[in-house]
Amino acid sequence: MRFDIVTLFPDFFESPLSSGLLGKALAKNIAEVHLINPRDFAIDKHRRVDDEPYGGGVGMLIKPEPIFAAVESLPILPRREVIFVTPQGEPMQQSMLKEFATNLEQIVIICGHYEGVDERVMSLVTREVSLGDFVLTCGEIPALALLNGTIRLLPGAIGKEDSLKYESFEAGLLDYPQYTRPPVFRGLEVPAVLRSGNHAAIDRWRTEQQIERTRIRRPDLYADWLKESEQIKKKVNLE
Repeated sequence: MRFDIVTLFPDFFESPLSSGLLGKALAKNIAEVHLINPRDFAIDKHRRVDDEPYGGGVGMLIKPEPIFAAVESLPILPRREVIFVTPQGEPMQQSMLKEFATNLEQIVIICGHYEGVDERVMSLVTREVSLGDFVLTCGEIPALALLNGTIRLLPGAIGKEDSLKYESFEAGLLDYPQYTRPPVFRGLEVPAVLRSGNHAAIDRWRTEQQIERTRIRRPDLYADWLKESEQIKKKVNLE
């Protein structure tokens, strides 16, 4: 899978792309990441990429010319999205990342900076994505989150791919609590059921913990899970 990151700060990605899971995935050619600096496409002698907004206002906007030139310099694969990361976009969710990993061959990510980009850049964009309802200093942070979350879902990126099936959000619920040795640490004990060897009991306990944890920590997800569970029950009864 090909990722093209249009960024004024390519150095931001150097360490994340060379370490951990991302580094391994790129080394194995599971994905490829290309960093494109719009400053390389600036049309004046000072390589200027920003200017004052029409109508006045605080801050500077990234000009359209270098962004257009940067995006238009890229190859176009059949199944691709051009994404602008912005607080105004749709929230980044696990289902979205799964869709990207499953259906796309290429993702182009445009990272904003300063006070944003000239609105005409949106004519290049096929999807706007948000990391959350807050403002950051740059688009590189959500771009890296999208990159990491998508690449880890690609075949071969995770050593034990079955582990992906049991993560938070996969069944509409948060993950269950997990423990390792020692069995007792500073008076805190691993639940007896996990040491029982009774796999049916362990599965029940884990499901109960997922439900309860979601109910307490994310009542919004819990409500959606209840609704979906009821719909499944009705469908089974009808059949």
